[in-house]
Amino acid sequence: MEDLGSVAWPPEPIRTARLVLREAKVQDRAAFIELLASPEVNTYLGGPRPRNELEREIPEVPTRRPGSFVVELDGAMIGQVLLGRAAGHSRPAAEGKAELGYLFLPRAWGFGYAAEACTAALDWFDGVLPGEPVVLTTQTANASSLRLAAKLGFTELERFEAWNADQWLGLRSPLPPPT
Repeated sequence: MEDLGSVAWPPEPIRTARLVLREAKVQDRAAFIELLASPEVNTYLGGPRPRNELEREIPEVPTRRPGSFVVELDGAMIGQVLLGRAAGHSRPAAEGKAELGYLFLPRAWGFGYAAEACTAALDWFDGVLPGEPVVLTTQTANASSLRLAAKLGFTELERFEAWNADQWLGLRSPLPPPT
């Protein structure tokens, strides 16, 4: 995903009932490595990356760019929510639209954190870029991700084959800009 360009970054931390969405910090590096090296997290994303490779490649302060939120619970990173432009997407219906992505550590699964964090990020997005649609792509085999997409208001645009798996592309229609 590409930057959101004209959006002022970073925003003030976004606080929900249980979480904080914020810019990445030095202390998040180990959690980023754990996230990207996890076989469970990367089941539907092409598999985990080797930990030694991540140790070499991830900078001291990881993923500092507009639309990249660290999700924090009780002072520790539990995941990441990404919003960016869908550039070079395999589907024309997604090209140029904002795209939502998320990754959470397995210990954070099953508590509603992904829904809470994604809702907060989408609310932020609607405030800074009102009227813009958002897309989300996931494998059809990822039942949890499909449930979350529906909960967040995404509706199916199409299904397609990519990366040797069936994919689902959903659209969250834009909220009308404030008058």
